Amino acid sequence: MADYGHELLFGTFLTPAADQAERVVALARLTDQAGLDLVTVQDHPYQARFLDTWTLLSVIAAVTSAVRVSPNVANLPLRPPAVLARSVATLDILSGGRVELGLGAGAFWDGIAALGGPRLTAAQGVDALEEGIEVIRAVWAAGGGAVRVDGHHHRVRGAHPGPAPAHDVGIWLGAYKKRMLGMAGRLADGWLPSHAYAGLDALPAMNAIIDEAALGAGRSPADVRRLYNIAGSFTGSGRDFLRGPANVWAEQLAELTLEQGMSAYILASDDPDDIRRFAAEVVPAVRELVEAERAGASTPAAAEPPRTAGEGTRAEPAASPAVVPPARTGDRHPALGVTPTPDDGIRLSDVRMWDENARPTGPAPDPARTYTPRERASGQHLIDVHDHLRQELAEVRRLVEEVTTGAMDPGVARSHINTMTMRQNNWTLGVYCESYCRVVTTHHTIEDRALFPRLRREDPRLTPVVDRLEEEHHAIHEVLEGIDRALVAFVAEPDGHKDLRAAVDLLTDTLLSHLSYEERELVEPLARLGLD
Repeated sequence: MADYGHELLFGTFLTPAADQAERVVALARLTDQAGLDLVTVQDHPYQARFLDTWTLLSVIAAVTSAVRVSPNVANLPLRPPAVLARSVATLDILSGGRVELGLGAGAFWDGIAALGGPRLTAAQGVDALEEGIEVIRAVWAAGGGAVRVDGHHHRVRGAHPGPAPAHDVGIWLGAYKKRMLGMAGRLADGWLPSHAYAGLDALPAMNAIIDEAALGAGRSPADVRRLYNIAGSFTGSGRDFLRGPANVWAEQLAELTLEQGMSAYILASDDPDDIRRFAAEVVPAVRELVEAERAGASTPAAAEPPRTAGEGTRAEPAASPAVVPPARTGDRHPALGVTPTPDDGIRLSDVRMWDENARPTGPAPDPARTYTPRERASGQHLIDVHDHLRQELAEVRRLVEEVTTGAMDPGVARSHINTMTMRQNNWTLGVYCESYCRVVTTHHTIEDRALFPRLRREDPRLTPVVDRLEEEHHAIHEVLEGIDRALVAFVAEPDGHKDLRAAVDLLTDTLLSHLSYEERELVEPLARLGLD
């Protein structure tokens, strides 16, 4: 089996618990804020303790901005295909093309029958699914002729097609048995099994059935994306699948992509810490390993061009912002091939939490030193994690803007902000890199020790820089506390919007300045000291 070359996707598989509805939506927002690609939800309409999946997905699409949504997988016996097709198309239009359709033949027939659905055999369920796919695609073909499907289980006689989805919605089948796998190869855009039911040992044979069916239908096996619902733990020795440190997860998932063709990994977890770690530590490492292998192990992969320090974060202020020349500019590490995000010098607040010109500088890099692809990845991973925080900063600014314009309750905004990585991070202890940058040291687990003490120990010349970074972590903590106080005060103070906007401007200045400084000083040492 081989890599099919699909773009990698990563997402979450959330439990739609009705008694924790707000938490489910918050986890979906966290998935979006963390930069993952998908939010998926199981669909068991006969479960009284679950929220309705399609209603929940609609709410999730409304409160997120980038993440795609999908049932995992839709229960076709209880969702008539013509109506389901229009529901999918409608949400895809309203969300700007962010809907995919995970689809299943159905199971738990007692529950289906209890809600008035048909009681089918397994073979009949497969037949009904094939007819349903035909109906769905015909309804999506807006502008075509009347929809006519005269199946044994699904009959549509002269329905007008439409509306068309905003993009080519993928139909991903949850399939395990031979007939369903063959249908995935012939008709589907993706195959969506769960590790619990399709273990690693079973994947090669299942993939082979899909490939053979695709070729028999005149398709390429690569026409069928391979997705995988996964679960695991970040504790353990790493000997078992997804039971160990983040770097073990990354290596195992990258191997699945390169050897079994799996290209989308959907984490079944309702734990926000697991979701954050998956996004911040596992995902960048999997991408790096797969990209490096695809590009050829002997050719160092080109570093992804970093975003500018203000991209997606700085709102246009009402008055001209101050411009503070950064203490140092320029790329100190041309030989590394990784460019730290520069400080653009724009300041929105008149308050200064520190003297930027007093920041110490670490040792100059050796211009003659060369770096391996893995070392380059170590440097780039710090930037990738920081980019996640920059995205969260943009989300903070958006939430505060909604509060000040009356579109959101301050308490709701506080709740959202408190789920973010930047708020959960223990800045006061100066261990940001311990908690969120483990992936930069691919071969060394630092679960039980902070990165900063290690940098001091392995290169004492970095001690002034590390001490300064820890001081700035304390200051950032105070700024974040200031935003929380401003949100509380906004309720009681008529003029509180000014203080609230001032607080978020100060956070913007301090966080972006700090992240640029940390990258400038630590990207090269992490590459030089963090491996082997």
